[in-house]
Amino acid sequence: METVHPSECGFDPRRIDHLVTSIKRDIEREQYDGAVVIVARGGKVGLHEAVGFAERASGRTTRTDDVFCLFSVTKPIIATAIFACVDRGELALTTRVAEIIPEFASKGKHRVTIAQLLTHTAGMSAGFPPVPQELLGNLEAVVAAICDQGLDARPGETVSYSPITAYSILGEVVRRLDGGERSLRQILADDIFTPLGMKDTALGVRSDLAARRVPIVVRDRREGLFPPEAIEGFNTLLQADAEIPGGGGVATASDLFRFAEMLRRGGELDGARILSPAIVRLAATNHTGLQPNDLWNYAREMRGWDEFPAFLGLGFFMRGTGICPTYLGSMASPGTFGGVGAGSTLFWIDPERDVTFVCLTSGALEESYSMDRFQRLSDLVLAAVVD
Repeated sequence: METVHPSECGFDPRRIDHLVTSIKRDIEREQYDGAVVIVARGGKVGLHEAVGFAERASGRTTRTDDVFCLFSVTKPIIATAIFACVDRGELALTTRVAEIIPEFASKGKHRVTIAQLLTHTAGMSAGFPPVPQELLGNLEAVVAAICDQGLDARPGETVSYSPITAYSILGEVVRRLDGGERSLRQILADDIFTPLGMKDTALGVRSDLAARRVPIVVRDRREGLFPPEAIEGFNTLLQADAEIPGGGGVATASDLFRFAEMLRRGGELDGARILSPAIVRLAATNHTGLQPNDLWNYAREMRGWDEFPAFLGLGFFMRGTGICPTYLGSMASPGTFGGVGAGSTLFWIDPERDVTFVCLTSGALEESYSMDRFQRLSDLVLAAVVD
C-alpha cells in the first residue's frame, strides 16, 4: 500500500505522531499488546504502521500484513452481502425473515424483519446459540438451534445487541437467496473479497493465511461483557471451514481499508461496483433514534455510565450527536459510521471530513475499556485533521 506524507492529505504530522505515541504508551503499560493502524483522507494513506507485539509472550512483533480476527467487524461485511441482495431486487429490508427461512417463524419470531436483524431490534438473544462450542462454526447447526429459540423481547421495541444470533440468520438468508449451491464463505469470497482485491480476507482462516494469523489473547481479564475464555476460544473455532457470520472473519488492516474505501466511495472501488450509493447512504443513517442499547446495561452499573443512545445504522455503529461514550470519537461528525469487534478491532469513515481510520489490535481489552481506548485514539486521528 502506497503511503504519502501526512501533510499531503491534510493531516498535521506532529499530531499523527501523537496517535502512534499513545498506542506505544498503552503497549508499554501492558494495557494491550500491539496494533496495526491506517489513517487516510480522501483515499490517500497518511499512516500505515505496525506497533508492538502480535504475540507478546513469544516476542513476535506486529507486521503490517498480519491477519487478525475481526470479531464483530465481520457484521458490516455480512450486511454488505444483504445490501447487494436488496440492490438486485431479491430482498427488501421489510421482508420477514420467515419468508426466506420458513422454520425461523417458530416461537413467535414470524414478524422479525431483515431490517430488525441489521439494527439489533429483533429481540434476538444476546447469548451464544445453544450448540456445543465446537459447533459454533457450523452455520447449519447454529441456524437450526436459533430457529428453535424464542425471543428475548418483542420485535421493534428495544435495541439489544446480538453478538452471534442475528447475523447468523442474516448469513443464512444470503446463502438461501443464492440458491444453496455456494457456501456463505464462498459467496463472500466471490462477490465481495475478490472484486475488492481483499486477498487476505476470509470467513474462517484459510490455510494460506494461518502463518500470519495473530493469536487471540485477552490481556484485560476483568469481568465484563464477554468471558475471556469465550473470546480466546476463537483461536480453536476459526478453522478454514468455520462460518460465524457475527464474528468469524479475518483480514489484514490493508484489506479492511479497501472495504472501508468501497463504502466511503458509495459502494465502488477501482471499478468494482459492490453496492449502490443509495443503499450505502441508507445504511449509514441512524435507525434507532434515541433508544439506548441494552448491551451496555452491565457497564452502566460496572462503570457508572449514564444511559446514552445506541446510534445504530443498518449493520454499522454511528457517531450520532451529544457527548457520550463512543468508539468513533467525540469529535467525529454525526454521520461517521463503522464497525467494532470484541475488545480489539475498529474501522470508521467520517464522510464530512473524508477520513478513514482502521485499527486492529492484539491483546483484547474488556469491552467498555476498549470503547474508552478507541474513543481516545479516534479523537487523536480527528485532532490531526488541519486542512
